[in-house]
Amino acid sequence: MVDAVTVTERASVVRADNPGIMTLEGTNTWILREPGAARSVVVDPGPDDAAHLDAVLEVAGEVALVLYTHHHGDHTDAFAAFGERTGAPARAVSERFCSDAPPLVDGEEIDVDGLRLEVVLTPGHTRDSACLRLLDEPSVLTGDTVLGRGTTVVAHPDGALGPYLDSLAKLRQLVEEGTAGRLLPGHGPVVDDAAAVLDQYVDHRQERLDQVRAAVKAGRTTPRAVVEHVYADVDPVLWDAAELSVRAQLEYLQEA
Repeated sequence: MVDAVTVTERASVVRADNPGIMTLEGTNTWILREPGAARSVVVDPGPDDAAHLDAVLEVAGEVALVLYTHHHGDHTDAFAAFGERTGAPARAVSERFCSDAPPLVDGEEIDVDGLRLEVVLTPGHTRDSACLRLLDEPSVLTGDTVLGRGTTVVAHPDGALGPYLDSLAKLRQLVEEGTAGRLLPGHGPVVDDAAAVLDQYVDHRQERLDQVRAAVKAGRTTPRAVVEHVYADVDPVLWDAAELSVRAQLEYLQEA
């Protein structure tokens, strides 16, 4: 567990003590509050860990609303426990993680005591992935769509590469419009140069697609064979996750 870190005048983060290959240093739980307001919005309470939830609530105070960026357990396992402790309504794209409130809708604006958020649906990492844009500062909470370091996994069948590339383009457009210069990710450090990181993400995906095309052309006919060719320089402990990503890439190439 680490102490809460204030990132902007509206956003603080408490990192869960669940580090790992897929979670980096741990899951970031974001606490959002308009300056001077009494109540907060908590995004991705994270694992069902009492010490972590205690730390989140110490920062959050009275919680008016809980939001989830997607359904993966490292973001949602505390759904029931946090709901019981706060009594706050919860919202997500998936009805499974909604409580006393409707699912999130693309483009809708949420106002909690002056804290204004816009929902930006960004499917790809998962079908139910969403980002949250702070309307009064150039910050976007990205969940696992964009991480603080490295690149995210687009794992077949829940993940899909075509929608993911479209979601990256949507975020890049927000950068062009001057409304998304800073990314507040679900894992890893804050991204202060959103444009550069989003461009790197797109370049990385295109490079991997070129490598997968070349592997198929060279006769690698199964996803595992493609992994062993394309990801030869990656620790084999990651190959199972890479295979799910390759399946998504192959599906994308077949549909192109």
